[in-house]
Amino acid sequence: MTDAVTDQLIEANKRYAGGFTDPGMDARPVRKVAVVACMDARLDLHAALGLSLGDCHTIRNAGGVVTDDVIRSLTISQRQLGTRTVVLIHHTGCGLLGLTENFRHELELEVGQKPNWAVESFTDLDQDVRQSMARVRTSPFLPHTEDVRGFVFDVTTGLLREIHLADSPAP
Repeated sequence: MTDAVTDQLIEANKRYAGGFTDPGMDARPVRKVAVVACMDARLDLHAALGLSLGDCHTIRNAGGVVTDDVIRSLTISQRQLGTRTVVLIHHTGCGLLGLTENFRHELELEVGQKPNWAVESFTDLDQDVRQSMARVRTSPFLPHTEDVRGFVFDVTTGLLREIHLADSPAP
């Protein structure tokens, strides 16, 4: 019988803990930055951004979209733990690209209950980054919204491409 993935993770943790020493860090990020990114397994954020343990808060979800729960986490990060900068990272090849809100309807038919959350799918990466930036910048709960920047991470090159609110198409 092979170990379940969770059992393998527990064994890896035992090996990790065997050589672990308390780094004596505070919960406050050294660089005072919170990174909001997609949960995609191809994104190694610390390596891609040159970050070390203790440098940042990392908030991840499907699509890296700014939801009410992300605002909750950012509010705690800023108001209680001292972050001042917010970096938003979406990426190429995201699973939310092209997914529709019909996904919720399909779930309701399958399980008999409608999810109380939105899928937050999108068809335009750049525009969704702009929307996420606007959600952060306009939140009444966040006292530090002057340093909010958004990016698209290219999963084939590893490069970030910055998105600016001013790049929005004219109405």
